[in-house]
Amino acid sequence: MARRSSIAGALATAAVLVAALAGAALSSNPGAASAAEVSPLAATAGCGKAPTLGNGTYTITSSGKNRSFILKLPDGYDRNRQYRLVFGFHWWGGTAVDVATGQTVQRDVWSYYGLLRLSNNSTIFVAPQGISNGWANSGGEDVTFVDDMLRRIEGDLCVDTTQRFSVGFSYGGGMSYALACARPNVFRAVAVQSSPGTLSGCSGGTQPIAYLGVHGIGDNIASGRALRDRFVANNGCTAASPPEPRSGSLTHTVYTYSGCRPGYPVAWAAFDGGHIAAPQDGAGGDSGSRTWVPAEVWKFFTQFAGTTPTPSPTASPTSSPTASPTASPTNPPPSGGCAATYRTTTEWPGGFQGEVTVTAGAAAISGWRVSWTLANGQSITQLWGGRNAPSGSTQNVSNEAWNGSLAAGASTTFGFTANGSATTPSLTCTRL
Repeated sequence: MARRSSIAGALATAAVLVAALAGAALSSNPGAASAAEVSPLAATAGCGKAPTLGNGTYTITSSGKNRSFILKLPDGYDRNRQYRLVFGFHWWGGTAVDVATGQTVQRDVWSYYGLLRLSNNSTIFVAPQGISNGWANSGGEDVTFVDDMLRRIEGDLCVDTTQRFSVGFSYGGGMSYALACARPNVFRAVAVQSSPGTLSGCSGGTQPIAYLGVHGIGDNIASGRALRDRFVANNGCTAASPPEPRSGSLTHTVYTYSGCRPGYPVAWAAFDGGHIAAPQDGAGGDSGSRTWVPAEVWKFFTQFAGTTPTPSPTASPTSSPTASPTASPTNPPPSGGCAATYRTTTEWPGGFQGEVTVTAGAAAISGWRVSWTLANGQSITQLWGGRNAPSGSTQNVSNEAWNGSLAAGASTTFGFTANGSATTPSLTCTRL
């Protein structure tokens, strides 16, 4: 995970109304939408107000801690124009200053992961600072920090609430992934670059969100594929194994999944390289001026200008019981113990995706393990949010370092994809 030296603020009622409208066709024009092109229902409270925020570093209190972020407004900021909003999360050991200035890869050219120079004054950028230069998101505090930043920024500035985005590399990619899981109705899309896994957790993770994954084939690419595949399933895309460049080719490939729900695309950009943020074709290492990544991220984000996604479907009260996810029965956990429940989130011919929720009992726990036996014909293909030590058909999933400690009554989740037909297993949760 180491770099080489490298909200929901309560949704405004207006934004909820916008999200309820039927999705429009995706725009082919990557330019910024003008104020006239965006429904006033998407406006924030800061629209029309003389701003008190400007370019610079700000400190707010979040979860009882002083947290800071750097803000970059478009030149000639117009209080009556609704702007796109992009969060850029730094890598482990990096800082908000590194993201805002681009100084680690190539100063100015790489500001906000190279997106600032492409934005043409159409976007407000935010570079948050992680605790201890990371995004452990303990107890969800970093997601809450995002909520609080949004509340502060959107109360003062004019933002289009249908155009919020997040991008990050490594640990910052993990944080963007956490937002994809926890705030899919707040952020329009995320770009996750080279995250080694669910480093910042994945609370929720069952709803669709537009998703771009970028990963090097020499950088534990299986982890990037597993992260991507959650949203391939959530977004209803046709499962596939995208082409990837061969080792030694110093090239990259970009694949857009077919069959995804309108407004919820998934794209996968793989490159011949390792754990770097700015790969270039034809040469190794980071290159802020030659890398193809910013253009791909910008193209992915700006395709949504002036659009809203189709609302997520909800089950009709008259639906057949088999159409809804089912939870395995479980007794209340003993004092200090834990309980686990299961649900099938998605099914397709020959496979399915499952999610397990682990809940601490009457006392806090510092670790857990969930065990169950696969049915005939089932085999797990990917698993995230836990570590599996199978014994034959018995699966034994224990916590990751970041989601083992749970307060009394608190929950976390892990998920998996599997071959075979979905069933509802009998789960056993053990406190470690």
